[in-house]
Amino acid sequence: MLRSMLLVVMTASLVGTQALAWDGTNTTSGSSIEIERGQLVRSGRTIEVYDSERGYKEYDVDSIRRYGRSVEIEATDTETGKSTTLEMDGD
Repeated sequence: MLRSMLLVVMTASLVGTQALAWDGTNTTSGSSIEIERGQLVRSGRTIEVYDSERGYKEYDVDSIRRYGRSVEIEATDTETGKSTTLEMDGD
């Protein structure tokens, strides 16, 4: 009984954490964005971002900087070539 209860709790906690995303704002457009869990956000990599106004977009990460409680990602839209800043929640 204890083993089954532990298994249920562990499964529920794993499923719950997999659904988390990193929330933020595209400072150029002002739209809300999400970076889904599991993506490696590093300079030189391409990331997929969900934009509340434009749907899924891909960006090349140019640089990453932490400012207090937020993280700024300087990125280039792979479709248009335009630069933008993604301001992400740091917590």
